[in-house]
Amino acid sequence: MHFRAPRALVTAVAAACALATGLATAATPAAPPAAAAAPATPLPTTAPAQAGFSADGLQRLDAFFAREIAARRVPGAVVAIARDGKLVHYKAYGQRDPATGAPMTTDTVFALASMTKIMASVAALQLTEDGRLPLRTPVAEILPPLAAMKVGVPRPDGSLEAAEPRRPMLVHDLLRHTSGLTYGGRGDHPIARLYPSGTQPPYEGGTDAFIDRLSRLPLAHQPGTAFEYSFSTDVLGVVVEKVAGKRLGAVLQEKVWGPLGMRDTGFELAERWRNRLARPFPLNPLDGKPQNIPIIERQTQFDCAGACAMGTVGDYLRFGQMLLDGGTLEGKRILSPQWVRHMTANHLGPEIANRVGVVEGHREGFGFGLGVAVRTTAGLSAVPGNPGEYSWNGAYGTQFFADPRERLVVVVGTAAPGELRKYYREQVQDLVYGAMTR
Repeated sequence: MHFRAPRALVTAVAAACALATGLATAATPAAPPAAAAAPATPLPTTAPAQAGFSADGLQRLDAFFAREIAARRVPGAVVAIARDGKLVHYKAYGQRDPATGAPMTTDTVFALASMTKIMASVAALQLTEDGRLPLRTPVAEILPPLAAMKVGVPRPDGSLEAAEPRRPMLVHDLLRHTSGLTYGGRGDHPIARLYPSGTQPPYEGGTDAFIDRLSRLPLAHQPGTAFEYSFSTDVLGVVVEKVAGKRLGAVLQEKVWGPLGMRDTGFELAERWRNRLARPFPLNPLDGKPQNIPIIERQTQFDCAGACAMGTVGDYLRFGQMLLDGGTLEGKRILSPQWVRHMTANHLGPEIANRVGVVEGHREGFGFGLGVAVRTTAGLSAVPGNPGEYSWNGAYGTQFFADPRERLVVVVGTAAPGELRKYYREQVQDLVYGAMTR
């Protein structure tokens, strides 16, 4: 059997492009329940010196964003730094909306993009903890159309040979991006060219249509052999919905966002957020080409686990602090400490090709756990940190990392969908560690 008609596959994918990411079974998003007014800060505050930070060092962070904003390279930012569970730095810089001149505020809502993946992974692990979703579960047992997927092997004439998978795709593979799936628009891999882009919001169709179209594509690798950043988490979101019997946003609201008091996080493009959304410059500062963040302009039709949530920096800081505190925050248990340790350990064994550094250029020396990149060595990476640090970022300019050894959580929001976002990720981590005194 051979994939001898890439054009036909591309035609099939064209219909799927609008369905590119994850999915829900209902037609309209569920609105979160009404909540009490949010506190002024997401965590209790402390003086920088009390937490081992230099005031002068933190002022370098202020000066950095002042320079970047003055040079019109980024409209604005929100930065939150917590250590030992206390808020050390929580500031808004520049503008939320460069078109109107509205100032950035700490309650600004950002398109979280791939930082959605960590939250969806926690929802899946809660089901595992409940005995409802073992990691060795073959994905096709829950999503039967995926049983038809073959591994595409490029041939000299440009066609693709269809090889049988040597083992099934597992839920474990979805969590660590070893499923064999890929994303379109990432390099010149012949199979990646057949896939839709991971940045195309899911505006049309539904869960079953997405899975059906995905099932017609070849896998880029044998399951369990390579870390390949991919639609794995989007498929995981569908799995969570099927097992839980409700859409992903409802699961997260009930099990994560609600208990943690994350009042401004969700998949719905809520009316109460419209004047608080962070918007980018209309032109990319690096090349002058048009840029936008489509997820904030039009409501998606499903709860895309890979890229579709929105939220504030303060909300995400509470989520990150929960993980750092072993799965609990302010008495609310989200995961057991044992499952958090398992989630944030490296799951890429020596038999698995590790391409984490390809996705995040300054993340050499990292493996990947269950939804998060995990630092495995004190060297190699371009940024300081410690083994055990875990992180992931968002394509529209958001950033998250946690360092258990330093008891540190950092969350950053910008509206920078171009390549500059990678520059800010590296610089912020350099500046944060550079401001520490112990």
